[in-house]
Amino acid sequence: MDSYDWAMDAYREGAAFTAFDIETTGLDPKLHRIVELGAVKFDHRGIISRFSVLIDPGIPMPPEAGRVNKITDEMLAGKPPIDRVLPDFIRFIGNTILAAHNAPFDCGFINENLKSLYEKGRKASPAQSGFFDGPENDAEGAAPWTPPYPALPHKIADTLLMARRLFPGLSSYKLGGLAAFLKIDTKDAHRAEDDARVCMEIFIQCVEKK
Repeated sequence: MDSYDWAMDAYREGAAFTAFDIETTGLDPKLHRIVELGAVKFDHRGIISRFSVLIDPGIPMPPEAGRVNKITDEMLAGKPPIDRVLPDFIRFIGNTILAAHNAPFDCGFINENLKSLYEKGRKASPAQSGFFDGPENDAEGAAPWTPPYPALPHKIADTLLMARRLFPGLSSYKLGGLAAFLKIDTKDAHRAEDDARVCMEIFIQCVEKK
């Protein structure tokens, strides 16, 4: 298991991180959709900037998922689809180190969408680099945005694994359980931006514990 000493050292040395979280219609990235994406960019001096957007999944919000995240079809109506949100997210994270709680889940959904858009974009315009193409290139007849990569190439610190190593023996390592143990205020649980903030605070407490 990765000790994530490299991530903690990078934080102490002033590297920029982005903690991020998603809300979805279900658990399978091949079948379900992202409905919210939130992120908090930070370094050892504090929060640098925030990112938060609701996303129209193109399908009705399943009742079981809506009961968890309190996101409704009415809230998602008229919101941008994921292919219009990802360009802004990619620009936001830049070359920062990423942090996520149970990172394979969040990265799995992001990567599934990146892969799909990457393949579609390359077929439509093989020479398109994609990185600087944004909403201004979404005009009718323009080539679709192509991600600069089919999967996130960033270094990623998983706060779930960090917490299991540094705070052994807890009854729960879910985000809410850890927040309660570490006395982190959860202002809006199961909403992406606030869960990203909680992830950031767990990461910082792991650094301070080490």
